[in-house]
Amino acid sequence: MQINLFQAILLGFCACLSSMPGMGGTSFGNYTLGRPLVAGLVVGLILGDIQTGIIVGAAIQVIYIALVTPGGTVSADVRAISYIGIPLSICAIKGMGLDPASGAAKDMAAALGAAVGTLGTVLFYGTATVNLVWQHIGWKAVEKGDFKKLYLVDMGLPWISHLLCSFLPTVAITLAGSSMVDLMKAYLPMDGIAMKTLFTVGSLLPAVGVAILLKQVVTKATDFLTFFFGFTLAACMGVNLIGAAVIGGFFAVINYKVQMLKVRPAVAGVDAYDEEEDI
Repeated sequence: MQINLFQAILLGFCACLSSMPGMGGTSFGNYTLGRPLVAGLVVGLILGDIQTGIIVGAAIQVIYIALVTPGGTVSADVRAISYIGIPLSICAIKGMGLDPASGAAKDMAAALGAAVGTLGTVLFYGTATVNLVWQHIGWKAVEKGDFKKLYLVDMGLPWISHLLCSFLPTVAITLAGSSMVDLMKAYLPMDGIAMKTLFTVGSLLPAVGVAILLKQVVTKATDFLTFFFGFTLAACMGVNLIGAAVIGGFFAVINYKVQMLKVRPAVAGVDAYDEEEDI
């Protein structure tokens, strides 16, 4: 599968929007467009294979489902994972003739996504370093009272940082995608130790992502009940991710209602306990 220049440019543009507050915004960019689950659909549209894009995006999203950036500290860069890792994974899957829905394809996507995400941290900190120059210009503008210049500092000059550390690397790497896959096919045969190791590591990474998420949301032993219930639905009853998400939404609403009843102040003449009993 060959990624042409126009497709690579679109991928680079999406990578910029995924992490640039002045353009894509934090909510739309980093926490929506930049997430592998959403990026899988976007990359699939760009490359003309929506099904494979969504499958690969979902496989990689499981790993980074609990990824946060406290204080600007990142363990992996989502824009690189989404707009470099997913295209390369699709090229690898197509080039090696794997079924996108197979376990081997998902394991390869997970491993490639992790490798590219770690490499992407260099680009992330490179962008932040270049942005320090614009921040210095902004402070000078504030000292002079030239507040209109802050619009340029906030929404104009950062494009240079992303052009250097996001757009150009994404375009260059995705354009070389098919060549990289050819090298993998030549030097890393499917039955070799290297590829078997890659698949083994890739199959373990989703468990790491789920474990990180559980560490954040589980505060007491009973919180595991919802997790085990969802696992039972998926493993024993064959419920897919969409069905599990809908069922989880129902339980979230029920739990919200219960919690609101607990904190609702007592009505005159009726205490909160009696009100809950009546309900």
